[in-house]
Amino acid sequence: MRIIVDAMGGDNAPREIVKGAVYAKRELGVDVTLVGRKEEVDACLQAENCTDIQVVDAREVITMEDDPSTATRRKKDSSMAVALSLLKDGQGDAVVSAGSTGALLTGATLTVKRIRGIRRAALAPVLPAGEHGVMLIDCGANVECTAEYLLQFAFMGSFYAKKIMGCANPRVGLLNVGTEDTKGGDLQHQTFELLKKADEEGRIKFVGNVEGTGVFSGEVDVVVTDGFTGNVLLKGTEGVIKYIMTQLKGVFYKSTVNKLAAAALKGDLAAMKKSMDVNEVGGTALVGISKPVIKAHGSSNAASFFAAMRQAKAFAESGIIGDITENIDYMKLKAE
Repeated sequence: MRIIVDAMGGDNAPREIVKGAVYAKRELGVDVTLVGRKEEVDACLQAENCTDIQVVDAREVITMEDDPSTATRRKKDSSMAVALSLLKDGQGDAVVSAGSTGALLTGATLTVKRIRGIRRAALAPVLPAGEHGVMLIDCGANVECTAEYLLQFAFMGSFYAKKIMGCANPRVGLLNVGTEDTKGGDLQHQTFELLKKADEEGRIKFVGNVEGTGVFSGEVDVVVTDGFTGNVLLKGTEGVIKYIMTQLKGVFYKSTVNKLAAAALKGDLAAMKKSMDVNEVGGTALVGISKPVIKAHGSSNAASFFAAMRQAKAFAESGIIGDITENIDYMKLKAE
């Protein structure tokens, strides 16, 4: 398996990206292609005493100031655009990038293309919750959605949860303002009926509406929503986690007695922090693209980028894209 890496994307590129890629090659047994300014990438490889990783030269870099909707078309020699082209041409099995989310999504859609029949690709992060985590789909790719989009998100999220997250029979919930069947607006009502029908046909396991408080309670494995609402939930969750960890640190450093208590609980606190760390997952899958594309966190260090590459390997080996393709007829409105 070969993973193509956008070596110039992210806040800590290329040094941390290259370090994570070298670690992935050694620990995961994957082949790696690094795409970026060759002299900079080579210098990083030399620092890691690594000489057996392929480097493809790309002179441009997509920045956060670039228009995401046109970045990969305007900067065709950028590390991201070249990486996606290599994937399209079959020179690798997956792409991982810590660069601009919007540019990666647009570039993947235009270059690698969506799975035939999928209306929109979705950003689907796995949030830290319970034994397996909970997938949130969508979290920002599609601000405005139709019921058909959400139906497809539910199917794709269910396949991912089963193959990647280890959920034998993933429970799918529709994010809403209440758990009653009648809650929400037209979008939620229409989607509810589609998901209910899919459940009755045995295609997915739909457990009904879920409120924000139920997302982390173990009630569901996949939470389906539009990109606007999903992004608010995601960013709010990340903010709350940071707040809690900051408050805990303040409490344990407040007095000598508290410091002693913190020392006694050091192992448990470290485990708790790790379980709540979104970087442990490494990145977000772009589900619905015809080949695996993973968006690593923009602030990725070597460890979190390694986790994103591990996720890409699992995605490429899972057969999810085949599952989606085989079930596409059940993911469309019958009117078509």
